[in-house]
Amino acid sequence: MVLNGPPPSMNTQTQCRTMASTEKQFDVSKLGGHGVSRIDDVVAVELPLSIRITSGDVSKSMGITMRTPGRDRELALGFLYSEGLISEFSEVSEIKTSTDSIEIICSSIDHEILNDYNRISTITSSCGICGKDSISNMLHTHGPKLKNGPQVSMNSIESSVNDLRKRQPLFNSTGGSHASAVATKNGDIVHIEEDVGRHNALDKLVGHLLSNEQLPADELMLIVSGRASFELVHKAIRAGFTVLIAVGAPSSLAVEMAREHGLTLVGFAKRESLTIYSSPSRVSIS
Repeated sequence: MVLNGPPPSMNTQTQCRTMASTEKQFDVSKLGGHGVSRIDDVVAVELPLSIRITSGDVSKSMGITMRTPGRDRELALGFLYSEGLISEFSEVSEIKTSTDSIEIICSSIDHEILNDYNRISTITSSCGICGKDSISNMLHTHGPKLKNGPQVSMNSIESSVNDLRKRQPLFNSTGGSHASAVATKNGDIVHIEEDVGRHNALDKLVGHLLSNEQLPADELMLIVSGRASFELVHKAIRAGFTVLIAVGAPSSLAVEMAREHGLTLVGFAKRESLTIYSSPSRVSIS
């Protein structure tokens, strides 16, 4: 296997951030009770990335996604895994990267799924499902049947959510990013990814787990910093998660898909309070 750049990290507890490319400073005007002042403000960087998958003589563009630069390899791997185009890291023979493009070369791919795949040419940072050519295509989840998974407590959920809030350096600097994290059933966070797009943050996380042969992630909790959309539930199920914790609200389709597949979906995870929308048996009070 030929991989550009250093090998994936195998640390048990990691925090990923590329300072040089994730933030940009602007001279801005700030209005307040004391009038107008000129200050330097830091914002999260958003730039396009072209993703292509190749196997033998078959090569297809997956479109352009708007993302925060850095961890592009994990982003592309997680994206292709979530779409069902690859199932094992061993299927990847080479990864070619540049500043604004990445090509994943595979020993084999599911040509039926690839032939059915059709997205718009540009995917915004707020859109992970945009451009699918049919509703049936969009709703199909290519993933293993979910296992029983861990039993988690309200205390462990609260601990992981509080820890996530403290460990989002890009958000703390800019206020403009999302985070996805994995935690043990005891609430100990073991890996975090950030991006301007919530689906990108989760794809980076899934790509990291795939690279380290940690999928399906059936014994870990997935925590997301915002709302639980259908696309995040879709990606969580594909990765084998059995527990998804969201700081914000879920959508109706997210709840319906979680219930259909037996995923424990928790929303509005706050101090001493949370709402369980599906499969509540995995969550205990103490």
